[in-house]
Amino acid sequence: MKYADDTYLVIPACNVDSRDKQIANIGAWSRANYLTLNESKSVEIIIQDNRKRRRPPSPPMLLSIARVTSLKIFGVTFTDKLSVSAHVDDVISSSARSMYAITVLRSHGMTELALQQVFRAVVISRLTYAAPAWRGFTTSSDRQRIDAVLRRANKSGLWKSAAPSDFLTFEDLCSSADEELFTKTSTFSNHILHSLLPPLSTASQCYSLRQHTHSFQLPVHSTHLSDCNFLTRMLYHNCY
Repeated sequence: MKYADDTYLVIPACNVDSRDKQIANIGAWSRANYLTLNESKSVEIIIQDNRKRRRPPSPPMLLSIARVTSLKIFGVTFTDKLSVSAHVDDVISSSARSMYAITVLRSHGMTELALQQVFRAVVISRLTYAAPAWRGFTTSSDRQRIDAVLRRANKSGLWKSAAPSDFLTFEDLCSSADEELFTKTSTFSNHILHSLLPPLSTASQCYSLRQHTHSFQLPVHSTHLSDCNFLTRMLYHNCY
């Protein structure tokens, strides 16, 4: 038996009337490859820009596929307004449970260094999982809530920093991860995100300019949602 999990069909608003035909094509492809499309486990989510005053009417619901307002994509929960507050709720609650388990380990005699290593491996990795993809959609309130978790861990000695009043924030953790990913994306041509980068700027090819963080053309500003995109954020980050 073989399974094809986590398959996503993205249809732009201009082609919304082709939903039934697109799903039928996926069903035909599945049958041709000896698979079965389980429509009872499939869901539909309509993504809309919450800032637009005039919104187009939602298309009619599909007969065999339920419509939802939030969807977990590879472990990250997005809503139909592209908000990640629900995902922040999940990671904060799971981090709180993990921190309680770590304090139990402390009561059983585990050393402070070992506790800090467990905290980094369990809590920090959970808070920053796939952060380049969703950090741009966070609000100031979301980031403050995550920083509150780190601040509480800092006071209890689980998140060690240079001084009790100075600790790495969520922004600091994500910035280093963003820069590392962008460096790999722009350096290696076989990187999966490299093809999404814009072409090199004309000035960088014609003139000997001072060193910049990158030599790509800056994308044209279209909507605030595009500014939340990882590549757009990094192309404008320290570009001058």
